Amino acid sequence: MTHPSPHVQLPHPGPQPPSRGRSRKKGWLIGATGTACFGVVAWQVMAHYEIPPFTDKGDSVSFAKSGQGDGTHTAPDSKAQMAMGPEADFKVSGHADDGTTISVTTLKGAKSGFTGKVWVWAPKEYFDEPKYKNSGFPVLIALPGGSGYPNNYYGFEDGTIHLESSMTKWIKEGKSLPFILAMPVLNPENHDKKGDQNPGRYWDGSDIPGQKQKMGTWLTEDVPDLVKANFRTIKSRDGWGFMGTSTGGFAGLKSVLQKPDKFKAVIANGPDVEPDSLLWRGYEKEKAANNPRVLAPKIIQKGGPEVYLAFQIGDGKGEANDRKQIEKFVTQYGKGPVKTKLHVIQGGEHNAATYIPNMETGGMIQWISRHMQGPVE
Repeated sequence: MTHPSPHVQLPHPGPQPPSRGRSRKKGWLIGATGTACFGVVAWQVMAHYEIPPFTDKGDSVSFAKSGQGDGTHTAPDSKAQMAMGPEADFKVSGHADDGTTISVTTLKGAKSGFTGKVWVWAPKEYFDEPKYKNSGFPVLIALPGGSGYPNNYYGFEDGTIHLESSMTKWIKEGKSLPFILAMPVLNPENHDKKGDQNPGRYWDGSDIPGQKQKMGTWLTEDVPDLVKANFRTIKSRDGWGFMGTSTGGFAGLKSVLQKPDKFKAVIANGPDVEPDSLLWRGYEKEKAANNPRVLAPKIIQKGGPEVYLAFQIGDGKGEANDRKQIEKFVTQYGKGPVKTKLHVIQGGEHNAATYIPNMETGGMIQWISRHMQGPVE
């Protein structure tokens, strides 16, 4: 349940100073040009690393106008849902490679009773394509591994994971639907902190009895409500899915199987397939109600609705047991309305830096895009 450290490579510093022996005049011109070039590069470097004043990080962001459409396609039979409001207080968190903005807000969960951060990102197509001005867009709720608190590492362009920049590339190449990404914190506290006296104290993306914070409700009710309030979305479950890594992969998998009327698909990277938090002690019945091994057979028995479960797992160190459990799950429950796809990553390790690029090379993002709804009016 680890996640990668950021690895950022500095850009090339730009033109080198002129060699000795050139005329004073020519040297002056080149020097002036070099200074200007250095200034541009320096500005780019400082902007890239969010160094004030060369950054808009922390500035307010409003999605209200872009979320409203032009009011011509808001009939009751429309498949799109215009932004419902109220508008949240979003701030700039960073940018994807194409300049699109990653924003963050602090959400007071009306239904879960939990207050935490949520990062959001929308592709250029959401803002710039005239043909989509009245269209609702599909949403992926992206969940991190580890504690997933106080930050969701998918909400940052940290030089390693690049989820938003990867999405931009996949969308441009026609491999992915133009998803809106919602990236909430996963737990109400950091159980990975040094000296933690409560190992195993995580919420399994669930409403665990006796716990004040209802993290299942947070992920499946409050976070979607935030997105619906601020963006044009799709009314049906066909436009709603999850992706996640490790503990986040489990939470996404469980949420789709538990609420197939609200969510259609998930990309689960290196997930557990059973809840294992120590907080479930004494609550076996409720634990079973959050267990994918219990939930999947119920969907099969009912004959639907269809759900699409894409699994990724590496064959590297530390992945053997998880791989065995996932393969067993796919064999047992990948039938009838439970549609599954499994990609084993050669040499893959248990981290988001491994899983994200393989969402493309393993066909995960293509598969989930084929089975979810694209922008629709």
